[in-house]
Amino acid sequence: MSFRLSQRDKDIIAFINQFRAVDRDSLGDLFFKQLKSPINACNSVMVRLYRLGLIERTQQYSPTVYLPVDAKIKKNSQKILHFLSILDVYKQMCTYSAPKQVIVEDKPTGRKGGIEPDLFCIFKGSPFWIEIQRNQYSEQKMQAKINLYEEFFFSDEWKALHWQPEDRLAIFPSVILITPVRYALSSEHIRIIQVASIHELIEKYKNSGKQQRGAKPIKSASSGGIKINLT
Repeated sequence: MSFRLSQRDKDIIAFINQFRAVDRDSLGDLFFKQLKSPINACNSVMVRLYRLGLIERTQQYSPTVYLPVDAKIKKNSQKILHFLSILDVYKQMCTYSAPKQVIVEDKPTGRKGGIEPDLFCIFKGSPFWIEIQRNQYSEQKMQAKINLYEEFFFSDEWKALHWQPEDRLAIFPSVILITPVRYALSSEHIRIIQVASIHELIEKYKNSGKQQRGAKPIKSASSGGIKINLT
């Protein structure tokens, strides 16, 4: 069977492959918002791509959630909610500025036991590693997570990551914890930001010249003198 895919079809498939689980309404917002009936148009396209065998879907959720064809996730897996949480954070960012260099479930160390942030991106010119905490954990467990980031900081391996700027000093990303709970975490070397949402993050940095609650200053050696500016 021969068929021709539009550029939008290809972009949708690539987006689902990148985010692993994407709900119908999010696809409508991201790819069909400019149309008169975005949900109807989205439904039509997604049914066609599904019937062509280019995407998978699960109707365990409402609205329908779409998955890559080679997804290793069970259609009733709780992991789907995890990926939808990552997608939600991405969508919140898009309401302010489209993030760049997006990596879902980044593994910058390339080995087990290292940091594994849920999301990496460059947002409003600043790099971030984002941890989405849907459940509450002990402060010891959360501090252990931060300690792994410090270990990676001292390894200097991060300076060779592909997204690093070529024309200035390497930048160690700030770590954002998306969490409804505030933990007593500390680090003298990396910036930790605890917020409940990206919307709260933007509010926190509206006055970028002020020292913000929940964020620690980082040494110039790790930032190359770059400041976070989310306004």
